[in-house]
Amino acid sequence: MADRDSPWQRFGRNVEDLPDPFSPGRTAPPVGRRRWWQWQKAEAAPPPPPTVEPFSYFDQAPEPPVPATRPRRPWLRWSFTAAGALLLVILLWLIVTAPLGRALEPLPDPAMLIVSSEGRPIARRGAIKEAPVEVAKLQPHTPAAFVAIEDRRFYRHWGIDPRAIGRAFVTNLQAGGVRQGGSTLTQQLAKTSFLSSDRSLQRKAQEVIIAFWLEGWLTKDEILSRYLSSVYFGDGVYGLRAAARHYFGRSPENLTLAQSAMLAGLVQAPSRLAPTRNLEGAQRRARLVLDAMADTGAISEARARAVVQARPIRRTNKVPTGTYFADWVAPQASDAFESDFGQMRVTTTLDADLQRLASRAVGRAPLGEGVQAALVAMRPDGRVVAMVGGRSYAQSSFNRATQARRQPGSAFKLFVYLAALRAGLGPDSIIEDKPITIDGWSPANVDGVFRGRLTLREAFARSSNAATVRLSEQVGRANVLRTARELGIGGSLPDMPSVALGTAGTSLLEMTGAYAAVASGRYPVTPTGLPPATGPADANFTHVLFGRGGRLDERRDWRPMLDLLWAAANEGTGRKAALATPTFGKTGTSQDNRDALFIGFAGDLVVGVWVGRDDNKSLGRSVSGGTTPAQIWRSFMNPALSIDGRSSSALPDGYRVPRRVPPSPASTTPESLDDWLSGLVKAAEDLLEGR
Repeated sequence: MADRDSPWQRFGRNVEDLPDPFSPGRTAPPVGRRRWWQWQKAEAAPPPPPTVEPFSYFDQAPEPPVPATRPRRPWLRWSFTAAGALLLVILLWLIVTAPLGRALEPLPDPAMLIVSSEGRPIARRGAIKEAPVEVAKLQPHTPAAFVAIEDRRFYRHWGIDPRAIGRAFVTNLQAGGVRQGGSTLTQQLAKTSFLSSDRSLQRKAQEVIIAFWLEGWLTKDEILSRYLSSVYFGDGVYGLRAAARHYFGRSPENLTLAQSAMLAGLVQAPSRLAPTRNLEGAQRRARLVLDAMADTGAISEARARAVVQARPIRRTNKVPTGTYFADWVAPQASDAFESDFGQMRVTTTLDADLQRLASRAVGRAPLGEGVQAALVAMRPDGRVVAMVGGRSYAQSSFNRATQARRQPGSAFKLFVYLAALRAGLGPDSIIEDKPITIDGWSPANVDGVFRGRLTLREAFARSSNAATVRLSEQVGRANVLRTARELGIGGSLPDMPSVALGTAGTSLLEMTGAYAAVASGRYPVTPTGLPPATGPADANFTHVLFGRGGRLDERRDWRPMLDLLWAAANEGTGRKAALATPTFGKTGTSQDNRDALFIGFAGDLVVGVWVGRDDNKSLGRSVSGGTTPAQIWRSFMNPALSIDGRSSSALPDGYRVPRRVPPSPASTTPESLDDWLSGLVKAAEDLLEGR
């Protein structure tokens, strides 16, 4: 017990000797080692107690005023907090979505120089952007020209220039409109690389924030390099390297002072000041750049005055920016090639000579006012060699060969008769050409004559509507529609009796591809504008491999279908298209003569021709598939086959073309008297050729 403290002792000391913890003005010292939060500032000695004076009701002293406290403003604190959070979010967004190297990347849609199969330029599409430039490798006067005219204080500000903003504000206020801008080069880089070009306060605020961010992450030379690598110079050219080659045919590292001044002057209004369009305006702007360089001390005034103005190189045989074929093939080329710097050279399947003949055939056709025409020529495997989408691309770039979906009329009967051949019928099978009514609808023949019992060959050659509808119902509409789908017809095909007469809208390109399937004996044929190395010209193999296509049976439907097409082109409604070489094809005329077509093949060419109006009005009773379209088809094929150099065709081995039998005068209609005479002439030509 001796070792323990008595009840009157604590820590070996008497309780009386310990300091009173409740004594005012005194604090007990902390036991043990002090922590950082235990340190307190030394308190001042308490003031002496006030002297108490006698109480009196008459001489009471007034109470001292309570000091006024500043009212709290919680909204201010919340505003700063929200602004800080917003700034943090923006910075995170910049880090994640706005990579620093975006200005150095190629354009998403690279420029393409589309050339024919022989290497002749057809069209140039898209903008050009070459590899980035480095300021350190340029001549000193080149970056100095851009800094002098666009941002004199570039090397002294931090992304924005308040001085330039104030100067622009005063200038625009005095002019009563926007005459001058206060954006720095850093701001312009932020806008061109990360933002849209709309004029809004939101976009301007984003531009300022990104400019500060760029200044914090990049050096001045890096910012200037990225700016020069991405800025637009007019004529579809982006970046200094592409502009130097486009306008002056040299690299940016070898630009002269005059050339650098002209390029620096284009940035303000590139579309208006491009020297290829406005040389005088470009030279006046270049003079202002030289004066600005003299003001900043980049060059002397004497050197600025002595500079001879630059002139762009002359370009001969300017390639158009678009054609019907180029517009159609461009998406295929974009999918086949990856984007890169410079101009991508795309070799296509187009034959320049055949394209010239196609344009001439359409241009010389006797078309009336407001009547359009389209032509597609392809190989039996689907490689398109010529395309005309209208009478004038300059007046209308709408491609009526690929974009228009019009009624093919009787050209659709190909699928009805092919389905019948697949069902076991033959060219000599009998079908009734007499009135028929289905669901209250009664189709009539064009000439209003019903000829009774006809062979399939005769019904197809005469393009009998009643016989075709009866045949479609006999073999089943589902089989007809399935045949059309297998041969490449897309879009809506309604299950209606009238579909057999071609009332469903299709494109000329699709219909020509279907006839190419019959010419080649395999289906479907996918029209393409690219060679097999880059395009889907071997798509038929893929279809066969995966069960989406196949071959026509030579004995059951291929040879018989060729016989029907030969009869239609040589003895039927397509006689005006017949050539000295074996000709196969079918006419098509839609309701009320709104569309007229002839699609056929000879040699190694499959060609479709369409004639109609954009407003879908009638062409008149005098225009049908056997008139103007057949004439255009023949006027193209005659010279095309003579220069094509392809005597072979995809016909079955050993296939013998039927001998043409001219119709008797008694069996001809008044409309075909002329055709009968021409048939006699063609028959004589065949006899002379030993056919």
